[in-house]
Amino acid sequence: MPTLSIHLLGPPRVERDGWAVTPPRGRKAWALLTYLLCRPVPATRAHLAALLFEDAEDPLAALRWNLSELRRLLGDATLPRVEAPLLTLPNDTCVDIETVTRGVWTEALQLSGLGRDLLEGMFFPNCPAFEVWLATERRRLRAATEALLHEAAQERLAAGLSSDAAEIASRLVQSNPLDEDFQVLLVRCLAVAGDGIAAARQAAACRELFRRELGVMPGPALDAAIHTATARPITQPATGRAAALAQLEAGEAAVGAGALDAGLHCLRRAVVEADASHDPDLRTRARVALGSALVHAARGRDEEGAAALHEALAVCQEAGSVRPALAAAACRELGYIEFLRGRYERALIWLRRAAPMAADDPAEQARIATVQGAALSDTAHYPDAIAVLDQACALADNANDTRQLAYALSMSGRASLLTGDLDKAASALQRSLQLAQRAWTAFLPWPQSLCAELDLLRGDVTGAAERFEQAWALGCHLGDPCWEGISGRGLGLVAVARGDTQLAVTLLVDALRRCARLPDAYLWGQGYTLDALCSVAVVQNLHQTAHWLTELRALAEGAGMREFTTRALAYQARLGDSASFTVAALLASDIGNPRLDRELEGYQPGFFS
Repeated sequence: MPTLSIHLLGPPRVERDGWAVTPPRGRKAWALLTYLLCRPVPATRAHLAALLFEDAEDPLAALRWNLSELRRLLGDATLPRVEAPLLTLPNDTCVDIETVTRGVWTEALQLSGLGRDLLEGMFFPNCPAFEVWLATERRRLRAATEALLHEAAQERLAAGLSSDAAEIASRLVQSNPLDEDFQVLLVRCLAVAGDGIAAARQAAACRELFRRELGVMPGPALDAAIHTATARPITQPATGRAAALAQLEAGEAAVGAGALDAGLHCLRRAVVEADASHDPDLRTRARVALGSALVHAARGRDEEGAAALHEALAVCQEAGSVRPALAAAACRELGYIEFLRGRYERALIWLRRAAPMAADDPAEQARIATVQGAALSDTAHYPDAIAVLDQACALADNANDTRQLAYALSMSGRASLLTGDLDKAASALQRSLQLAQRAWTAFLPWPQSLCAELDLLRGDVTGAAERFEQAWALGCHLGDPCWEGISGRGLGLVAVARGDTQLAVTLLVDALRRCARLPDAYLWGQGYTLDALCSVAVVQNLHQTAHWLTELRALAEGAGMREFTTRALAYQARLGDSASFTVAALLASDIGNPRLDRELEGYQPGFFS
């Protein structure tokens, strides 16, 4: 057991050698400890004093007293007496919030406070900026906990421990009953465990909850979860390996040609017949193919796809001799699912796991790097994102993978666009657009919309409108919520540029509805649309502004989308909340995006008075 354990989830406490240490006097010491543990860089004494002790007669003296309380609690050597206090904890220290962030669910499940709030029950009304920061951290850790439990349930299910999986999934549903993915997972776990009645009852309860609370019905994945288990035979095996390969190739061809239902039927048969062949490579390959088809082609079916991919990894682990490239593809696809849903820490863990297994496969390396770079961009780690995406473009180019190159270039161009490097963005996005026009029509609305936004930033409203309209028409034809959302957002911004605010709000609200209509649609796109809507609503002082800002903050803070969090706080500052601006400026300094910094200059309290 570690000699020192720091527990900040739930009522905070510190233990040494398993025994509780006398807590510090007052709540501010716990607040200071939490801030020092969560901040990525050291903070000066002046900053800490202003954040936590501004109401004290002598803020710096109050900070010194609380630092001494922490030294008594943790040991004198943990806090050197320097201008920018930095915790130096012993190597064997266990900190529960770091365990959650590290993302190993087998470790996290041992935490007594897992699922409880950071500094539960503590409030700091005299420290408004710290209260804003604490709310942000609470949402982030709550989302990280849900992601851990979600993965734990999936892995238990893939390992055949369906009852354990159902218990964990039930915890997820209790913590967030309006998350459709969690409901689908619980129904699937109950069905696989053989409790069809409980699965049907849970599905019925979910439908009623969604109807009552959201005014919508859950998607078809809920019903599919009752009846579909990846490894359940739908027909008796035919002739083993040869039949499995035939079904696998036919399924992949059908999905590629757009015949989704027929393709999925063949791929499910391939799974059954591969199992009959007892060939680990074939069993893994069939599950990876089925999982990939469900993730990329069957909208709203990511939970079923994840189940197939986890089963593929379970086969790999059981056999111990499966080709590394297959395991890499399964890990990368699981990372992609987490990326779409804004569970970025989990996504990066999967991608780091995939990378060493793809060492001899440049095309797979390009796929991994593209998702990794996109995740870093979504969370506003722009320099790292651009470096990784440049590498992804080079790998895809060398592998002669046209579609992957188009995707990598679009994400690289988007990162440059978001940081204000418009020339670099134009070069990448134009090339991505050309490749998509030549070889990937179903992807075309994405680079088309990003090129249109570039036109808009350069003042070409007419050109932007034309591109957005083309992307919108194709996106609607394809029925893709991501493409409809990004192009609809663009049309709303065109309306803003033309001075038609009422039309802009109508278009942006519609775009938001479209991009959020499926549970597994790209969450960043939803945040991007909400951000545009809030920017218009704040200027126009619309009555829904507070609701949209709350929604944007909750989405951004839960997913760790740092720039959207910063922007939401800046909008609140524009409405007169000085504490929100303090935290927005702090986050912006961590991000270091020149375009964001320029835009924030106009949001300082008093600027609009």
